[in-house]
Amino acid sequence: MKLQGKKVGILIEGDFYEKEIFYYEHRFPEEGIELHFLTRLWGQPYLTFTGHEHKYPFECHESFENMDDETLRSYSAIIVPSAFVSDRLRYTEDINKLSPAVQFIQRAFAEKNIIKGIICHGMWLVAPVPELVRGRRVVAHNNLYGDVKNMGAIYTDEDVVVDDDLVTGRTGGHCHLFARTIIDMLSEQESARGTR
Repeated sequence: MKLQGKKVGILIEGDFYEKEIFYYEHRFPEEGIELHFLTRLWGQPYLTFTGHEHKYPFECHESFENMDDETLRSYSAIIVPSAFVSDRLRYTEDINKLSPAVQFIQRAFAEKNIIKGIICHGMWLVAPVPELVRGRRVVAHNNLYGDVKNMGAIYTDEDVVVDDDLVTGRTGGHCHLFARTIIDMLSEQESARGTR
């Protein structure tokens, strides 16, 4: 459990890919990582979302809305998962304003010490703020190839792509490779701190 004390936040909403979310639920804590599922709670104490394929219920009790900078910086990684999570989270009542989730990912990108993980259709969340990935090497679901090009990112035909503090994965089916990469990066960070 060499990553004890590290925190990873995973965004969640309805129509999530169950196999991916359940994998993260077990894999990250296996390394001692404290896992937090974050969403927009719309003023509720918690919300129950259902999965895309098996309609499995998932309760979320934590919100990214109004998270202060200190709390945000306490996370080692923020992950935007696959399926329709990002599409639902990018909803905004006012088209002239970015959704709270897009604002949150924008803030996470401003923190170089936080690893940003985006997998599959998770790239939809970045579409309103393409400057975050412009000129950076990424991969996304094949269906988002045109979106990635239009955002000015460099589409890279690999299952997992690392560009500095940004890790992207092709599909939810690659979640094991994606999670392994993030865990390895967190381990490297920890080793680097230990040698100082």
